[in-house]
Amino acid sequence: MPKEKVTRGKGRATKADSGKKKKDPNAPKRGLSAYMFFANEQRDKVREDNPGIKFGDVGKMLGEKWKALSEKQRTPYEAKAAADKKRYEEEKAAYQAQDEEEEEDSE
Repeated sequence: MPKEKVTRGKGRATKADSGKKKKDPNAPKRGLSAYMFFANEQRDKVREDNPGIKFGDVGKMLGEKWKALSEKQRTPYEAKAAADKKRYEEEKAAYQAQDEEEEEDSE
């Protein structure tokens, strides 16, 4: 278990080595969920309908609208999410294959 380094200043403790691997900026982006496709599409409309609304309240309203949708209304968003998931899986496989090739070349 890594040791924690405690620093003084602003009352926060920080870990010297969190053990967390740095994310590769070239790695493929994860697929969006059906809700995220819905939220991205509806966010501007919610802001237009409710001028001056707070950021957190926009999210709450989007969540309420999502819950109110029927299965039939959710279908297009779920189809987009499935397509995006497939895209991610393909990009991830290609990325991992490329990563393995680079490791073999460096040995």
